[in-house]
Amino acid sequence: MTNYKPISDKDGEILVKTARKVVSEFLKSNNKMKLDSEFEKSFSFNSGVFVTLNDPSGLRGCIGYPLPDKKLYNALEDAAIAAATEDPRFPKVSSEELDKITFEVTVLTPPEEIKVEDPLNYPSNIQVGTDGLIVKFGFSSGLLLPQVPIEYSWNAEEFLGHTCEKAGLQNDIWKNSQIKVLKFQGVIFKEESSNGKVVPVKL
Repeated sequence: MTNYKPISDKDGEILVKTARKVVSEFLKSNNKMKLDSEFEKSFSFNSGVFVTLNDPSGLRGCIGYPLPDKKLYNALEDAAIAAATEDPRFPKVSSEELDKITFEVTVLTPPEEIKVEDPLNYPSNIQVGTDGLIVKFGFSSGLLLPQVPIEYSWNAEEFLGHTCEKAGLQNDIWKNSQIKVLKFQGVIFKEESSNGKVVPVKL
């Protein structure tokens, strides 16, 4: 990452609160808000990021950028709006819903390919609770964030299988020597309640 800096708890709070402001403004006006110049300056390094929205029934939207192709301030704004309005699994979020939704932001490290001589060694190179996964095979690609296997109590092999399924592939395709498996880490911050205190998430 260009000029990457560690994400502090204060940074995490600012990122989550900004994600909420961006979505709130977009749902009201259908326009992107002008980001504070100090915010842009603080997060002007390239980074992958995901924004996750949850309501009392569970996941309400999750969109992001796995690769550090954008400045973090720009990626956060785009991911937040997309999570609220473009996740194909859910209808668009309404302004009235926002007081029931909690925001979560995951800032990613650059993905690194897991190199193994035998695909059966992939699970032993994955640390559940630390690593997120990307599976690539042909034109198919799937990603799951580090917090997902914790939520579902998956082991490394199950995590791999579900990441394959996310790519639209068979869950045991990771045993194929033609597949690529990449891992990354994430720093996670979320609201404890809707528009409430922002806390770091320890997996």
